[in-house]
Amino acid sequence: MIENLNEIKRIRKGLGINQKELAERAGVSQSLIAKIEAGKIDPGFTKAKQIFQALNELREKEEIKAGEIMNRKLIFAKPTDKVKDLIHLLKKRGISQMPVLRREKVCGLVSEGSILKKIVEYPEKLNTLTAEDIMDEVPPIVPSNTGMKTLLELLKDSPAVLVAEKGDIKGIICKTDLLERI
Repeated sequence: MIENLNEIKRIRKGLGINQKELAERAGVSQSLIAKIEAGKIDPGFTKAKQIFQALNELREKEEIKAGEIMNRKLIFAKPTDKVKDLIHLLKKRGISQMPVLRREKVCGLVSEGSILKKIVEYPEKLNTLTAEDIMDEVPPIVPSNTGMKTLLELLKDSPAVLVAEKGDIKGIICKTDLLERI
């Protein structure tokens, strides 16, 4: 949430709206917005809250959603797939991770990082390791209307985010997908 009155003008302009439009959305007068932005008046708590709420609603409406940026060409691994085969598939498809499915449910994530960790740990077992042996925990799963801000937060701690619609995995978003949109 926006907390600083000095930010109102910058955010309003960033959203591409004028003072009158913000005033209408917030249920206040345009002159109040002008006075606040000029630093001539300190609005009461209720008026400030209305303005902040209107700006946040506009921000959320403008925000890019998961469904718009997800990669729909999803490739799944099975728990029994050999790591050597997974490495070949990752290279061939130019991807860095893939979810692992067991009985139509995601049970983990195989990534370049998880493969490298296991190869360093057990180099002699490269020919016998399976997806189940190396997979990380299930990545976050979000609905397609999840906003960019939430996705950024989730991707700070996870290599990927899966996008689901009505319980079915429909896409994947990785860090590079977000970086391409910035």
